[in-house]
Amino acid sequence: MMGFGVMMLGGLFSVVLLVIIIGVAIWLIATVARGGSSGVQQWHPSAPAGQAPLDILQVRYAKGEITKEQYEQMKRDLDG
Repeated sequence: MMGFGVMMLGGLFSVVLLVIIIGVAIWLIATVARGGSSGVQQWHPSAPAGQAPLDILQVRYAKGEITKEQYEQMKRDLDG
């Protein structure tokens, strides 16, 4: 009789462990599907937090992400 209680406890532990693993998997999939953010602010490699728009524009032009014409037009848009 003593072994039955221990065996039942082991089965319960297995079920709890399985539920935890499934929960972590669901959380991980949901986080990846959202892009890894909390939904408040999306991360973008060209827009580090705390930088002014003109600084970001200069960095994008320096990296070659935009042409000179695009840079000048965007700069006029931001200035005006």
